[in-house]
Amino acid sequence: MNNAKTLRIRHRTHYAFEVPITYGLQQVRMLPREDQGQRVISWKVEIDGGVKELEFIDHHSNNVQLFSFHNNVLDVLVVCEGMIEIGDQSGVVGKHRALTPLWLFERETSETRAGSAVRGLAQKVKGGSDLKKLHALSELIKTSIIYQTEDQYSGRSADRIVQDGFGVCQDHAHVFIAAARHMGFPCRYVSGYLLLDDTDEQEAMHAWVEAHIFNLGWVGFDVSNGISPDNRYVKVATGLSYQEAAPIIGTRIGGGSERLNVAIEVAQQ
Repeated sequence: MNNAKTLRIRHRTHYAFEVPITYGLQQVRMLPREDQGQRVISWKVEIDGGVKELEFIDHHSNNVQLFSFHNNVLDVLVVCEGMIEIGDQSGVVGKHRALTPLWLFERETSETRAGSAVRGLAQKVKGGSDLKKLHALSELIKTSIIYQTEDQYSGRSADRIVQDGFGVCQDHAHVFIAAARHMGFPCRYVSGYLLLDDTDEQEAMHAWVEAHIFNLGWVGFDVSNGISPDNRYVKVATGLSYQEAAPIIGTRIGGGSERLNVAIEVAQQ
């Protein structure tokens, strides 16, 4: 692979519950996928306080594990770690290979509906090739919606994010997806890891997008950083929006309130 890097990743997610859980079931999408320019050298997922029920590939080609919680558990710890080799594709992933049809990625979700605010933003993108239009859209969103690192993902709609004028990487991704689909481009949400320049330690996974361009295929855009993904980005899951690519999502009975602690280390091997 061109300009390949090997990244070492450790992702620790700890849940502490107020009272014991009666029952809980979680979908975990934290296994990086084999993709063009990305090779999984080693990876494992371990859970303390639960048991793996099954593992499957979903309709987006994501690796999914289903975990149930032990009865009366107060603490659940999920630890993922491994090494991934990443090549620099200049953001170009290539042709569509999944079983899902391309038209699916033009479908709106509650988080990516193109209301008046999103449509107004998309209308400001003028001229040039499809690739230039999408780069221009990314830059427009970056300058219009201030990135606030101290915030957490709130699940706001794309229109509300544009109106508020601030957000995190998941918000940037949802606005881009909503606008790109309105402009006629199939588009998908990407969840993954990013090697940072100044620290190995992080508190959350990263989010970016991929849009499909005729005769070029899927192309990645990291709105928050204003670039296309390179050999510092590890793709884990994709979906129409956050809900289909969330690292951990599920349900539980009991437990009361919970404290969540996430610690991620991404370093070059």
